[in-house]
Amino acid sequence: MTSFRYQAVDTAGKTHAGRIEAAGDAAARASLRDKGLLPLSVSPADGWYINVAALFHRHGARALSATDLAVFTRQMATLLGSGVQVEAALGTLAQQATPRLGATCRTLRRSIVDGASLSTALRDSRAGFNRFYLTSVQAGEQAGRQGAVLAHLADHVEGRLRNRQTVALALIYPAILIVVSVAVVIGLLTFLLPDIVRVFAARGADLPPLTKLMIGLSDFLTGNAALVIGGMLTLIAGGTVGLRHTVTQRVCHNAMWRSGLARQMTIVQFSGTLATLTQSGVPLAQALSAATATVGNSTARRILSDVTRDVRDGAVLSRALSRQTGFPPMMITMIASGEAGGTLPAMLGRFAHDQAQELQARVKTLVGLVEPLVLLGMGGVVMLLVLAILLPIVNLNSLVG
Repeated sequence: MTSFRYQAVDTAGKTHAGRIEAAGDAAARASLRDKGLLPLSVSPADGWYINVAALFHRHGARALSATDLAVFTRQMATLLGSGVQVEAALGTLAQQATPRLGATCRTLRRSIVDGASLSTALRDSRAGFNRFYLTSVQAGEQAGRQGAVLAHLADHVEGRLRNRQTVALALIYPAILIVVSVAVVIGLLTFLLPDIVRVFAARGADLPPLTKLMIGLSDFLTGNAALVIGGMLTLIAGGTVGLRHTVTQRVCHNAMWRSGLARQMTIVQFSGTLATLTQSGVPLAQALSAATATVGNSTARRILSDVTRDVRDGAVLSRALSRQTGFPPMMITMIASGEAGGTLPAMLGRFAHDQAQELQARVKTLVGLVEPLVLLGMGGVVMLLVLAILLPIVNLNSLVG
């Protein structure tokens, strides 16, 4: 017999933890289910080598990439929607997936064979499935609609991946342009400008203020390169540490919630998640709690937690949202219409789709403005450098004349 550590929940939802003796992992899970407990995790408790292996496994486990998650969700939705059993679907995916996704599928399949549900296996896999994802899968299991729920999830995950790739591709050219332009400007200030201007100064020409300023900047860069690099690294490190501070995060999140574009992004994410959950049959209060947990902005999360509490206390969703600030009247009106007509999930989906289309258009417009703004900025810097070189030539001609 082997000793196992376990965590489980009873029928009332209370969590239990302890040790159990069993012949194997599957036997331990079966024994817990015989006692009326749903096992969440079961792991060997004996032997230092087992604990070390578990430690390496825990630290070595990495979350699935967004691409792997989209592939996993879509293919699982297709297979389960075609009537394939969960165990067989995971086995099929493990054979044709990337190494990381294949390892995750094999881990999930072992948990399913041991008697765990898909949502429990996903939660124990440490593969980065968030609360929204787990809640949706669990709701699909309870309603017997795993294929349909995973299809909704696949649309959601693929949409987020597509938007992220669109923005990333649009920003590649401006980023390369900025890097190359900064390198060229630094090279001109460091190597070319000093030599040219010293020739003019040797001929007795009085250097213009702009040229003197550029020479001073060039001398500072060449004489204090280590100081400049150290200062930049310190500034980056300080900014990174500062952004992790609770007070700084609260201030930034408040400012982002007041910003129209950032607030719209949060609302689109929340409404889309809520629509997916309610369309999958999740009760509204539970769906609100899960959708709120997926929101990254702490200010929005606090406001949505108040909305969830009001709904649990008996208020309708439209009334709870109207008590808070920042939610567009269109959202409240459409939700109220859906509540009156009994079509709240469909109305939430329509609102999320419309807002996502509007947000995508705004993001494309802003991204399209980045390139000309970068060109104007770099062009202005180059113009200053050219003037710093040409002005001494003009003065030298005047001196000769």
